[in-house]
Amino acid sequence: MMPLHAAFAASMEEEQSLVDRATLTVRDMFSTATAGSKVTRYLADSRGVIICPSVFRMSIAFGGGGGGCVFLTRDAHGSWSDPAFYRMSSANFGLQFGMQDVEVMLFVMTDQGVQSLLDSQMKLSADVGTSFASSGSGLEAGTAGEHNTSIKGVQKSKGLFAGAAIGGSKMRVNSPANRAYYNQIVGPEDIVVSMRVNNSGADPLRAALSEVLTTAQARPDRNGQTTTPAAAVTHGSADTLPMNTAPTGAVTSQSLPPQ
Repeated sequence: MMPLHAAFAASMEEEQSLVDRATLTVRDMFSTATAGSKVTRYLADSRGVIICPSVFRMSIAFGGGGGGCVFLTRDAHGSWSDPAFYRMSSANFGLQFGMQDVEVMLFVMTDQGVQSLLDSQMKLSADVGTSFASSGSGLEAGTAGEHNTSIKGVQKSKGLFAGAAIGGSKMRVNSPANRAYYNQIVGPEDIVVSMRVNNSGADPLRAALSEVLTTAQARPDRNGQTTTPAAAVTHGSADTLPMNTAPTGAVTSQSLPPQ
């Protein structure tokens, strides 16, 4: 029993380390965000977020990579769930060379996006309406932002990764990590939908998501604008619309269209 207990404790420490690094990633991503930043708009309108503190890629012609991630959703009152654990992995083929360590945040904008992540495996591709904004010097560049996009992503990279690659990343539920962190058999739906489990070690991460949004919305953008209540703004372009809170209502399951 003692070796089993020691193994369990070591596993839980590993999950807690991932949660702690995810908290640092959230604060890093929003360290310079303003009311007009894409990440601020994405987080304000999101139903949930996926945070991957370190996705490592390395290749010579044939490439691959991966890293641990956590997924949280927000309820109708704006409270964040505890994290469900996932694993991101990718296998790419193409003309590529180098290595890269990437911080990734994915903003789940729709109930369909949430439902996709409740499956045991999901591929990040156009099938679930995924778009990314990459950044080396800021989080404003990129093409993410289509209105029909279920999942919008931003990433900050360290290192060099040259060339073009073909392939997509997959998100897989990390069942052993979920079981170790909550000391019981639970799935993502138990954690992020019904929210029936809790680990106080995740409280700093949940608090950080709320704090960075409030701070960013109060920080003027280049035009000196901060977030304005919807009632006081005349509708205009997407870039001038006010920041909204997450859509009201509980996160609910729904069937996905055939792919």
